[in-house]
Amino acid sequence: MQNPAVPKKFWNPYLAGIALGVVLMLTLLVMGRGLGASGAATRLAVVATAAVAPGHVAATPALSVFTAQGHPLDDWLVFEVFGALLGGLVAAYTAGRLQVGIVKGPRIGRAGRLALALAGGLLMGYAARLGRGCTSGQALSGGAMLSAGSWIFMLMVFAGGYAAAALVRRQWR
Repeated sequence: MQNPAVPKKFWNPYLAGIALGVVLMLTLLVMGRGLGASGAATRLAVVATAAVAPGHVAATPALSVFTAQGHPLDDWLVFEVFGALLGGLVAAYTAGRLQVGIVKGPRIGRAGRLALALAGGLLMGYAARLGRGCTSGQALSGGAMLSAGSWIFMLMVFAGGYAAAALVRRQWR
């Protein structure tokens, strides 16, 4: 019997890669920019910060740049992220993998798994701001444009992933 915590099947990786390439090409042609998600997350953070400390947003150039041309959420990247979430739901549903649950190894509890996921997400978000883009913006869009910096970025993402895997590998066995 199959473990219910292990997903049943995946999309064909070659077809998914082709679909991603077509989406990236259409985004470049239609929007004149590549894909990226960290810009939308930053805009959401600016809105949240402005709700509790509007003076701080106005006084901080790195934040006020997002409010200079209107509402921070009035940007195509925000809609792209909502589309990615919707696409993920459709993909999971069509692959028979749409379910509520926490996929984790046998040596870690739910709280520990969620804490590691949150820590990793916060670290990646911070690194995306430092690196001026997330993996989708840097690696996919920059890599498709043959940007040397984007290729170096992606190699470092893989190197960092392999290094971090050594720290958490025992949680999955």
